[in-house]
Amino acid sequence: MNVGSSEQHAAGSGGQSGRRRALVRLAATAVGTLALASATAQQPARTTLVVAAYPAVDEIVRKALPEWQKRHPNVDVKVVSRAFGDHHTAMTTALSTAFYLPDVMALEVGYVGRFAQGGGLEDLREQPYDIQRFASRWVPYALAQATSRKGRIVAVPSDIGPGTLLYRQDILGKAGLAESDLTGTWEGYVQSGVQIKARTGAYLMAHARDLKDILIRVGIQPGEGLYFDANNKVLVNTPRFVRAFELARQVRNNKLDARVSTWSNEWSEGFKRGTLATQISGAWLAGHLNNWLAPATKGLWRAAPLPQGAFAAYGGTFFAIARGAPAANKPLAWDLIQHLTLQREQQLAAFKAHDAFPALVDALNDPFFEEPLAFLGGQKARAQWRDATQRITAVSVHKQDAFADEVINTELDKVLDQGKDIATALADAERLLQRRANR
Repeated sequence: MNVGSSEQHAAGSGGQSGRRRALVRLAATAVGTLALASATAQQPARTTLVVAAYPAVDEIVRKALPEWQKRHPNVDVKVVSRAFGDHHTAMTTALSTAFYLPDVMALEVGYVGRFAQGGGLEDLREQPYDIQRFASRWVPYALAQATSRKGRIVAVPSDIGPGTLLYRQDILGKAGLAESDLTGTWEGYVQSGVQIKARTGAYLMAHARDLKDILIRVGIQPGEGLYFDANNKVLVNTPRFVRAFELARQVRNNKLDARVSTWSNEWSEGFKRGTLATQISGAWLAGHLNNWLAPATKGLWRAAPLPQGAFAAYGGTFFAIARGAPAANKPLAWDLIQHLTLQREQQLAAFKAHDAFPALVDALNDPFFEEPLAFLGGQKARAQWRDATQRITAVSVHKQDAFADEVINTELDKVLDQGKDIATALADAERLLQRRANR
């Protein structure tokens, strides 16, 4: 028997079998790798959107994300929040340099006007946005606030600020006055302040500038701007501004203003201590008073329409997309903006949590608007504010509005504090603004 030959045959068979098993394992590994590669290719890559906002808009966005991300599970959203002034300074810098641009930026209405005249923001009339198909879904004046003089629409309205007169019912009662004394005429409003000061010691308002701010918005004709008309003509040396300056001077001469600026510590203390009898502002202020400015004054405040049948807007939040933002992210950015501004439940949630008055018409028929407000003594003030949104006239924006605001405030201070003649003050403002109008 040839024992050696048999062992060699066995060894040869075992080697071939091992090679076959190795080849099978290699083939299986290759198939698995291809399958994993195919599955990975089918899964969308993760994307990150950056949203730049300010308080409390940042919280509104964050609370809206879980619902939105159900449709976009592979999208992460980073919310970059800064203080109000710092945020808008950062956005101004980002737009001018094209660096650190977010995918979505929140803008307060005053800054929308400034940015609308440049080319830094997407024109949302264009494809793929076609914002005009949604135009009827927002209150009449809101979209006009984001429209440039050339017709470009650069931002989407999210919340608005219908103007209201908030007043202390207890102080008014001590002064022997009724709401109608405040709301009949603007002159009557100022005269009521004289009686309030004499009988209670309280100031009519925080600052005479507040009265100027509202009166220059009264009587604006459709298509006109606050400071400039459609042809860049300066509008400050007009009866509208003369009346505003005259009544503000009456307030100061009669010592009816506390001379404190909005959002200052002295301003909030005036509400807490009951030294400010009225405040003209956006409807959102009632929520701020209730939640953090002066919660202990619950039940003492009331809301009234603006004097002499006036209607005006105070503030508002918009969302915009920068032209220089990453192009690949713009469809997602637009989808998120639509979720924030066109979803009824989202708009109502922001209103209930943060007093962000909805710009969306669909949200205005909710029973929430008919509920009494305990802070306002049980008034159904939201219904009053809702009605005001239908009466507010859109004001055209101009790139020099912010500068014009500074110029007018400086001239008003000279009138109030230095006795400068009103006609001279407005003429000086007109000359300065005319030089800047076409820049």
